[in-house]
Amino acid sequence: MSQSRRNFIKNSATVAAAVTIPSIIPAHAFGANDRINAAVLGVNGRGKSHIKGLMVQDNVQVTTLCDPDLNIAKKRAGEFKETYGKEVAIEQDLRRVMDNKDIDVVSIATPNHWHSLSVIWACQAGKDCYVEKPGSHNIFEGRKMVEAAQKYDRIVQHGVQLRSSPAVNEAIQLMRDGYIGRVYMARGLVFRWRGDIGNKGFSPVPEGVDYDLWTGPAPMRPFTENLVHYNWHWHWDYGNGDVGNQGIHETDLCMWGLDVGLPTQITSMGGKFLWDDCKEVPEVLTSIYNYPEENKIIQFEVRPWCTNTEEGATVGNIFYGDKGIIVVDGYDKYKSYLGKNREPGKSGDDGAKSESGIDRGAGGTDGHFANFIEAVRKHDKTILNGPVETAHLSSGLAHLGNIAYRTGKVLNFNPETEKFVNDPEADAMLSRNYRSNYVVPNKV
Repeated sequence: MSQSRRNFIKNSATVAAAVTIPSIIPAHAFGANDRINAAVLGVNGRGKSHIKGLMVQDNVQVTTLCDPDLNIAKKRAGEFKETYGKEVAIEQDLRRVMDNKDIDVVSIATPNHWHSLSVIWACQAGKDCYVEKPGSHNIFEGRKMVEAAQKYDRIVQHGVQLRSSPAVNEAIQLMRDGYIGRVYMARGLVFRWRGDIGNKGFSPVPEGVDYDLWTGPAPMRPFTENLVHYNWHWHWDYGNGDVGNQGIHETDLCMWGLDVGLPTQITSMGGKFLWDDCKEVPEVLTSIYNYPEENKIIQFEVRPWCTNTEEGATVGNIFYGDKGIIVVDGYDKYKSYLGKNREPGKSGDDGAKSESGIDRGAGGTDGHFANFIEAVRKHDKTILNGPVETAHLSSGLAHLGNIAYRTGKVLNFNPETEKFVNDPEADAMLSRNYRSNYVVPNKV
């Protein structure tokens, strides 16, 4: 186990020992045949997959859909009745979901700026939860999310489906067994088509949208369709760019494959080279995460448009050892090449695709939810494929790269304190100022 990962686990254990675990009793102790009632928070995009992923599980019922845009919530409720022949409740305010004692689990597919606070509130309400990537919008709240899961003894699964892929797990085991020798470098690839989003300017808040709720912990800006719904990803107050969007699957796998925690040195460069639109985040971003004490390094690349492939992958990971390389393509397949002549080695492919054609692993989203539900029924976080600690780490890696880009510096970071070394400017970006009623607290 790496020193950084040992430090992370040590820190987590210290936090757990420092708090008194309250006596939170779930609504009932789940038996093999007891129904689990679920709510889905955020149903415009990824939440649609959450509904399906939960409804295919044995004796799991989605009872509530929640979204600050009632237009979207009502549309999904109509689709739900058509698909499953059942009515589903609608809520606009997620706090009413947390107060509902009949709801056992929540799945969170809100914008990034809501993820950690939703998890914290769910844990405080005695509910287990599944949270989309990234687990956090910044490093401070990621740590608070971990502390809440520990303090309230809740099951929290991070939505990185490749963790449940048999092929990807096989590739990780090959590296652990020394198949490509000493693994010293990982590359993360995010080459997605992200076009010009223009600039739609400000407009009145549409009827049915609670914009205060949508904004939540983030600063309140005038309403614009540039944010609501999808393009918030490209604005710092709400999203984290593609390294914190698609890229979390790959940051997670880089760290998993190298067996490292957060790095001690980070630098990033990039910019907007294509579109004169309202995106704030860089279109092109190259980040380097260095682990000099472990003699390992991560390179991470984001490209938005016309590009080549890297060993056949446009979204994936490449691991380098002194005996060969392993290429993970997407979410569910890998190939290996050995020696100077790149002789083909072992490979694996789960062979499953989502309805959209995107590889999601043998079980994909459904399988990742199956792992989550099993852990909920057994109340056993040790069987989770994507536990909350990994959500904090993989999201944290993306945040560090973004901070290095925004400050224009080579940053030195202390993984034990989760602070930068003598850099108040960078430290200020580890958290944010929260609006009243939506504060991520220092003490969860």
